[in-house]
Amino acid sequence: MQATATVLVYSDNANTREQVRLAAGRRPAPDAPQIEILECATAPAVLEALEQGGIDVCVLDGETAPAGGMGVCRQIKDEVFRCPPVLLLIGRPQDAWLATWSRADAAVTHPLDPVAFAGALAGLLRRRPLAQDTVPA
Repeated sequence: MQATATVLVYSDNANTREQVRLAAGRRPAPDAPQIEILECATAPAVLEALEQGGIDVCVLDGETAPAGGMGVCRQIKDEVFRCPPVLLLIGRPQDAWLATWSRADAAVTHPLDPVAFAGALAGLLRRRPLAQDTVPA
């Protein structure tokens, strides 16, 4: 049985979270693991979920307020030991430099292109072992 990856999705917009869920599907690529989505609408919920562990990839909405995904990304990259890869949703292609500033591992523009989003998510899932595979016995 193949392991399941946990993908944290942070946005204050329920519609954006649903678009991410639909674009990701059950498995973003044939060679990627099946995924479970954990939705967070606030930055404190993101930090709590990361503290609990088991997150394989974070998808952060750069347009979320009051704590935008770019700021949250930079914060977790600074503060979370073995921070999972981050896929940042940006409002326009010209914001890619901000994604670099935030230390995001990948960025896609919003509104989401399902193919580009699934490809970026699958790429991040391939980069490291799943969290459940790295828990000490």
